[in-house]
Amino acid sequence: MTKAVVKKGELRLFFAKKLDKSKIKHFALPNPHRDIYDFKDMKIAHERVPLGLGNNVRIAQNSANTVRVVIESQSAFNPTAYQPIFGEDAYHISLPKGNAYIQKEFTPAKQAYSKPQVQKKERSKPHTEVIVIDAGHGGHDSGAIAGGKTEKELVLQISKKVITQLKKRGYPVYLTRGSDRFLKLNERTRIADKKDAKVFISIHANSVVKSKRDKMQGIETFFLQNTRDERSQRIAAIENKAVLKGTDSVSKNVIIDSVLSGPKIVESNKLAIDIHRRMMSNARVLYKDVKDGGVRHAPFYVLVGASRPSVLIEVGYISHAKERKRLFSSNYQKLLAKGIVEGIENYLKNRRREIDF
Repeated sequence: MTKAVVKKGELRLFFAKKLDKSKIKHFALPNPHRDIYDFKDMKIAHERVPLGLGNNVRIAQNSANTVRVVIESQSAFNPTAYQPIFGEDAYHISLPKGNAYIQKEFTPAKQAYSKPQVQKKERSKPHTEVIVIDAGHGGHDSGAIAGGKTEKELVLQISKKVITQLKKRGYPVYLTRGSDRFLKLNERTRIADKKDAKVFISIHANSVVKSKRDKMQGIETFFLQNTRDERSQRIAAIENKAVLKGTDSVSKNVIIDSVLSGPKIVESNKLAIDIHRRMMSNARVLYKDVKDGGVRHAPFYVLVGASRPSVLIEVGYISHAKERKRLFSSNYQKLLAKGIVEGIENYLKNRRREIDF
């Protein structure tokens, strides 16, 4: 899906290739009434498809190969959906009357700084979903070091900005470490279980050897799963080194094998997609050349102990001189934090509406 726009009472969707109507599934859910369209074998283009158009239309990457469109209405209605005669790469869906829609195309860049009145009202409402943010490394564990800067100081700065924005939106939040101190693996996830958190987010920064420092950059978001991808394995091994110190290989395998199936993994994947998409669109407000490392999976042990949807974010490569300068910029950190918060909020909104569960 390359573009979405509301025009003349319709939601108009556009695609990069000819649309196969047999791969569109439509169904409805009650309380509130929602008409849902699933587009199979489809992905969202980062640059041009919005999270929502007005108060009642939402678009999301529901799974790796399915785009979901949700139209909410005050009461049940029978939408008309069709493919224009001269538009094999388009699909139109009629919208219920009486709802608030924004009559133009959205891009994430424009959406990033807009402040619709409805969002202001929602931010003032207290939420019940507890969120735990984990600032990686700390204390004797500096994490990656480059250009006189350390990963531990960077991720704490960003984590604090995430906490601040979540509190402004009314969420009860906890930070695993608010100062330069080291936490063991079980300590990082214990608070999430104790407070019955809905999501657990661990924030890190990436690094590579000197020979690759000029090449490797970009944002990557991970959820827990084994992988054969060498790059993902390498990143996980670096982050696991400190938290697994003193744990034998047999214990490591027992730990991770016990959680590699079940709904937590599916939900974590959805959470990762929401967060990554919003981080990329916000980051590109200032820097159009930010590289998209994608949503990936790897065996990060810090995510094992949290019995809830959990992701690990690599906000960028501290080893890349140009990206390192950005990462330690307060304005860029605020954009990254905003993306993380918007991704979490979008995921939780979907949970409340029982769209994806």
